[in-house]
Amino acid sequence: MLVGVPKEIKNHEYRVGLTPSSVRDLIKNGHEVIVQRDAGKAIDFTNEQYVKVGASIVNSASDIFSNAKMIVKVKEPQPQECRMLNEGQILFTYLHLAPDPKQAELLIRSGSTCIAYETVTDETGGLPLLAPMSEVAGRMSVQAGACHLEKTRGGRGVLLGGIPGVAPARVVVIGGGVVGDNAALIASGMGADVTILERSVQRLRYLDAKYQGKARCIISNDETIEDYVTQADLVIGAVLIPGAKAPKLITRELVGKMHLGSVLVDVAIDQGGCFETSKPTTHEKPTYLIDDVIHYCVANMPGGVARTSTIALNNATLPYVIKLANNPIESLFINQNLRNGLNIHKGTMTHKAVADALEYEYLPPQEALKI
Repeated sequence: MLVGVPKEIKNHEYRVGLTPSSVRDLIKNGHEVIVQRDAGKAIDFTNEQYVKVGASIVNSASDIFSNAKMIVKVKEPQPQECRMLNEGQILFTYLHLAPDPKQAELLIRSGSTCIAYETVTDETGGLPLLAPMSEVAGRMSVQAGACHLEKTRGGRGVLLGGIPGVAPARVVVIGGGVVGDNAALIASGMGADVTILERSVQRLRYLDAKYQGKARCIISNDETIEDYVTQADLVIGAVLIPGAKAPKLITRELVGKMHLGSVLVDVAIDQGGCFETSKPTTHEKPTYLIDDVIHYCVANMPGGVARTSTIALNNATLPYVIKLANNPIESLFINQNLRNGLNIHKGTMTHKAVADALEYEYLPPQEALKI
């Protein structure tokens, strides 16, 4: 199969779909790879490195979309990319369709097969292709929050870890999954006063045993959210419902009760955000103020550490890329975990949570693949 890797075009997005090492493995498995010129240059993956392992360099995205059977990206396709997709072509990338009806409409119209990293599952029900970016985003959320707590950035002027004689910042992490766990790991390691709010008692037991008093592990409900958020210096939104829009757990009214200069970091913004006041921002302009509370809602947060993120993502995605390149339809038929990643196929919506969120008719993927 001819696999294509375009250069990402979203604002301050420097990651790339395949590293030279991944290209080497694809070619070793009998496939061909074309890479858009300078697709990885910003993170020191040069054209020469790709050529050395057997890839061909092409000049434009249109060269990729016109010729490749499968497109491997990182971020959701932008409108101009959606319009270049062809019927029968495979798109393998993050999609985050639930809060993005325009993208869904364009992808359905293209007739392509769209497989989303974020809904591929594993044998335990986990999300193996979302996990590495969740790890990165969780850790970065604390860095971003600590930075914007500084008074020169408009924050409260609070040092995350405090010093002897001065209390540390109060950090509240809403959601105890991969993002929340990694956020708590960094925040507690920096000496902050950390509270994790989580709905699952079983997950709370795991986190409590892991942190052994370095983080409070509290059941998440309306009452505890209000109690802890209104006293927090930094709140990190780390909730996820696979494929669906994130629930709004912090209301506009609650934001108004927070401390002047406190910081909200919404890691769930790719799925619509978990704060009522959230709206997507960029690395170029990452924050805005509502009721004197700083909102950090960068939709491609891991893009800020693009080299680390690219390598971590490829570690997870490459086995699936190879399976799809070897035999896409058969792989989707026989592998339920990979099939769970199928969001759109030949004009049909094949993921129930996404279909429900966007109010599309749902067609089970096994039936859609017979079309």
